[in-house]
Amino acid sequence: MTALRVLGIDPGSRITGVGVVEADGQALRHIHSACIRVGEGDLGPRLARIYRGVADVIDQHGPEEVALEQVFLARNPHAALVLGHARGSALLAAVHSQRVVAHYSALEIKRAVVGTGRAAKAQVQYMVKMLLGLERNPPADAADALACAICHIHTRQMAARVSSREQVG
Repeated sequence: MTALRVLGIDPGSRITGVGVVEADGQALRHIHSACIRVGEGDLGPRLARIYRGVADVIDQHGPEEVALEQVFLARNPHAALVLGHARGSALLAAVHSQRVVAHYSALEIKRAVVGTGRAAKAQVQYMVKMLLGLERNPPADAADALACAICHIHTRQMAARVSSREQVG
C-alpha cells in the first residue's frame, strides 16, 4: 500500500473535530488536527462555517480520502437532527471536493484505536497520542477525528491484506 492521507471528521453542531493522518506502510504520521468551533446562534451560519472549515482543511492538506463518524442515536430527537445537519455539512464539503468518503460508527472507531468499543474519551485521546507519537493528548474532538482517520487506515490496510491473500490462494 502506498502512502495514504486521510481526513477524519468528528461532526458536532458546536465543535467539529478534524484530523489528517498519513499512512506509509505501517507508519502513521500526524499531519493536522483542529477543532472547528462554530458556537451558538442560528443553525444556517453554523453549518456554513462547518462546511467552509472542512473544505479549508481539504484544500490545505490534500487528503485522498475522508472518514466520517456516523451520528449516534441520541435521546433528544432535536439534538440528533441538528447533529445530522452538521454531519451533512461536513459530508457535503468532502463530496464537493470529490473525495472518497467512508462512514464509521463510534463503536468501530474506538475498537480500531483502543481495542474496545466502550472506551472513554480519555482512552481514545491517549491511544491517538501514542499511535501518532504526539507530545500531549489532543483535544477530545480532534482526537476523535484523528481516531476516525486511523480507523479508516486500519480498515483499508486489512482489506488490502485480505485481497492479496485471496489473489495468492
